[in-house]
Amino acid sequence: MKVDIIETGFEPFAEVSHYQTSMQAAGKFGAAAVFVGSMRDFNEGDTVAQMWLEYYPGMTEKYLEKISREAIERWDLLDSLILHRVGRIRPAEAIVLVAVWSAHRAAAFEASRWLMEELKSRAPFWKKETLSEGERWVAKNTSVST
Repeated sequence: MKVDIIETGFEPFAEVSHYQTSMQAAGKFGAAAVFVGSMRDFNEGDTVAQMWLEYYPGMTEKYLEKISREAIERWDLLDSLILHRVGRIRPAEAIVLVAVWSAHRAAAFEASRWLMEELKSRAPFWKKETLSEGERWVAKNTSVST
């Protein structure tokens, strides 16, 4: 299990490949589910030039570790990886990576989705968007059905 908060850009699929190689679990998993969240250049009908993402150091990592452990136990996962950007982020840049490995696809799909929903709805992150008219804090996340 790995959780990391980073301030620089990252290439999600290189991170998955590198971590998967380091897991030493070849032949043990039959499924890997990967979710990559990237910044959009729009929100709530407005054009967004960039975003500033803040977090609560210490608390955020502990929460992400907690949900990772819970997912591993709940779905009998072999491993999990969560990387999350903070600081200044521009459109098309990756913000979050969630990857899980399990023996079977159902567990991988379900755990990956659950981790993202928990992260988006409960992890202590705050977003400030830069618009042409100024800046605004994002009050709520995109709904699950969107």
